[in-house]
Amino acid sequence: MNLISLQSGSNGNCLYVETGGVKLLFDAGISGKQAAARLALHERDIRDVTALIVSHDHADHVRCAGIYQRKFRIPLYITEKTLRAARLRTDPGRLDRVEHFVSGHTIQFGQVRVETITTPHDGADGVAFIVDDGASRLGIFTDLGHVYADLENALSSVDAALIESNYDPGMLKSGPYPAFLKKRIAGPGGHLSNIEAAEFIARTGSGLRWVCLGHLSAENNTPELALETYRSIAGDASPCYIAGRYEAGPILTV
Repeated sequence: MNLISLQSGSNGNCLYVETGGVKLLFDAGISGKQAAARLALHERDIRDVTALIVSHDHADHVRCAGIYQRKFRIPLYITEKTLRAARLRTDPGRLDRVEHFVSGHTIQFGQVRVETITTPHDGADGVAFIVDDGASRLGIFTDLGHVYADLENALSSVDAALIESNYDPGMLKSGPYPAFLKKRIAGPGGHLSNIEAAEFIARTGSGLRWVCLGHLSAENNTPELALETYRSIAGDASPCYIAGRYEAGPILTV
């Protein structure tokens, strides 16, 4: 199973996972042109993608979903609540191939299962994901709100994970954001900090083959600080990567 982060952060999110002949995109927060070009760098064709699966209704995850479908004919998998909320936030335009799934249920693509895990993030009906091909399990855990029991169980069950490490508490506290936004980010419906992500992995995911830290804030974090915090808390038993905010990352295999 291979993962390529095409972009990760509040400026746009899109991940590519391939296994068992199934090719999936998770979220559509970057343009179709960007997604196609970044896949091409790894000799992948976006027109071969089996499905686009959207995690929640925030624009940095869903705003380009209509383009992916109309230009590349990729079926869209999304919950009904998420699609309704997305239409209010950012009109995706005409959608011809929509499959609705239920938060907490599993989506099947041949022998590949995509488990969806309901999150307390402040979207309309947000989910995290586990991709299971029968041999390996990959977790995609971003926009989580806070660490909760189902998430603990999910992380303990996977072989590798991309997990959000959104902000440094000190940078957020002293940074330029207004008070209400700082409260939202650090609150139970916001994001995990570097410390929370590292402590969570150290406690629950110590056997992971690798970890990729994603959804880093541009204003309240740096890749160096996220990695330093992770190493100081979780150690270096597992390789750790950073999902970039502006470019595709390497192919990560599990």
